[in-house]
Amino acid sequence: MSKPKNDTLLRALLRQPTEYTPVWLMRQAGRYLPEYNQTRARAGSFLDLCRNPDLATEVTLQPLARFSLDAAILFSDILTVPDAMGLGLYFAEGEGPRFERPLRHEWEVRGLTPPDPDVHLRYVLDAVAQIRKALANEVPLIGFSGSPFTLACYMVEGGGSDDFRELKTMLYRRPELLHHILDVNARAVTAYLNAQIEAGAQAVMIFDTWGGTLSSAAYREFSLRYLEQVIAGLKREHGGSRVPSIVFTKGGGLWLEAIAGIGCDAVGLDWTIDIGAARKCVGEKVALQGNLDPAVLFSTPDVIRAETAKILAAYGQGAGHVFNLGHGISQFTPPDHALALVDAVHVLSKPYH
Repeated sequence: MSKPKNDTLLRALLRQPTEYTPVWLMRQAGRYLPEYNQTRARAGSFLDLCRNPDLATEVTLQPLARFSLDAAILFSDILTVPDAMGLGLYFAEGEGPRFERPLRHEWEVRGLTPPDPDVHLRYVLDAVAQIRKALANEVPLIGFSGSPFTLACYMVEGGGSDDFRELKTMLYRRPELLHHILDVNARAVTAYLNAQIEAGAQAVMIFDTWGGTLSSAAYREFSLRYLEQVIAGLKREHGGSRVPSIVFTKGGGLWLEAIAGIGCDAVGLDWTIDIGAARKCVGEKVALQGNLDPAVLFSTPDVIRAETAKILAAYGQGAGHVFNLGHGISQFTPPDHALALVDAVHVLSKPYH
């Protein structure tokens, strides 16, 4: 398996020297791009877009045509896994994702089994293979999944939530039920990411979007433990190349050392953390990804450059930094502001390498 012509991202994730700091954006194929909205309209719905490998490939490549990004990330959704478990995913207009059959009763929880990615998530694997081919080895392809805990949040709540009351009630009242869901999810996520690696993903990322809503003790028991289980089961190389892993817990700054200790190659940071302090804390163990506040992109190109410079300076000299936002890019971002960011990272980071 030949390595990409631009393998800067893969080297940075493994803390190897690079000529500049690589950059990609969480949710880089998304509603801020007019061409994405046109493709989505053609698809009919968000889910139809995810389930159509041709269209998923098209939108994955769109941001790369506009910006000189150092990676592509598979276009999909974290909830494909619980959907494949039979929970009935749908998207209500203006409400985000919902499940027809959330896990509320013991018999529903006990009946949960990990899906076979080759059967139930074939459309994702087909998209990975197709995107990888379309990239023609220009830049690496990142595969991803939601974390076991974040998936459980949606599976128990039936959708997004402000307070995760159903999930936390289960956590404190019937922890053994939640542990059962998390164990099934961890096995499902491991199989799913390994299938993506076999289909062509060259790095993988686990999104623990809701881990930060937990108490410190609960985070370790109900999120970190299962992230570690997934990392332990991942293929570390494929086709003779190392496949780096990134773990991102939004709101996880309090647990940086613990996250860096689970065996992942890189830790994603949200914008609340000083990346220089994070590097002092864990930078010998892992690469760091982040961590510009996505709202900076609502400002001006000059401010974007200045804020980018601050993060690069805080990280300082040497390898092991992948520039990214501290969470997904907003749909209200002007595309030329994303361009200003990508160009600023490439230019301003060179003196640090």
